[in-house]
Amino acid sequence: MSTLDVSAPRTARRLAQPMSGGRVNYLEPKGDLGFYGPDSMAWRVHANPIALAVGGIAAVILELAEPRVRTGVWEHSIFRTDPLSRMQRTGEATMITTYGPTKAAEARVAMVTRMHQRVSGVTPEGQAYTALDPELMTWVHLTAGYGFLNAYARHVEPGLSRADQDRYYAEGARLGEAFGAVNPPASVAEVEACIEAMRPNLRPHPIIGEFLQIVSTNSPLGLLGRVIQPMAAQAAIDLLPSWAKSELELPDRPLAGAAVRPLMRGMGAAGNLMLGDIPRQAYARVGRKPPR
Repeated sequence: MSTLDVSAPRTARRLAQPMSGGRVNYLEPKGDLGFYGPDSMAWRVHANPIALAVGGIAAVILELAEPRVRTGVWEHSIFRTDPLSRMQRTGEATMITTYGPTKAAEARVAMVTRMHQRVSGVTPEGQAYTALDPELMTWVHLTAGYGFLNAYARHVEPGLSRADQDRYYAEGARLGEAFGAVNPPASVAEVEACIEAMRPNLRPHPIIGEFLQIVSTNSPLGLLGRVIQPMAAQAAIDLLPSWAKSELELPDRPLAGAAVRPLMRGMGAAGNLMLGDIPRQAYARVGRKPPR
């Protein structure tokens, strides 16, 4: 079987199990909805590994374009030295805060907040920063939602309604506020307005290119991931606002972007063939059958 045979059941199974869920019992306590619950857009969007993979890369590109966030991430995390562990921890946090029971989700938020309390400094340009700055926390929350939702809408469910997209952002406000975001945007229009307002502050930087090189060559999915990752990186660039390629000096490969889209849609469909263990356990916890 070819590693690019995305319709094959084996590939679908591997795509459905990319994330560690941490030491969390997703089956208990019975009836606990967590931050979102089974009728939420987050349970629908975050179940698809292609939405998370492509959307996550797009989010980090936008985050690294903000000088204070870029310096904080690059100087206070293990991304450069141990990218696989960093990606796995980020995925784990997404799974816990999306599908975990309330206490587990709150505990992960508290743990991340404690880590952020130690992150502060000055950028090479002379800007002071702290990871708990409400403006920066709002930006990180916003870009994550933007990436995941737009990757899902493009590669998994192209007909996703504007109402459902607005609902995704509105539902995510609780988590954003828990992390320290202030008045997180709650609709597509508000998100787009916030990105446009931040646009004058965003800058190109070699670190963005270094990040793209890292995510193009490292994956927790082994051989399959090493095949997917360069395509996911290209798809992420293609997902950004139209001005981002030129203003952030990103690789501009229109032919590659066009070629990647059908492949990503095929993989997005494959990811929907089998629900991962974590979402499945969360549905069982609340006494609901999975949607597929």
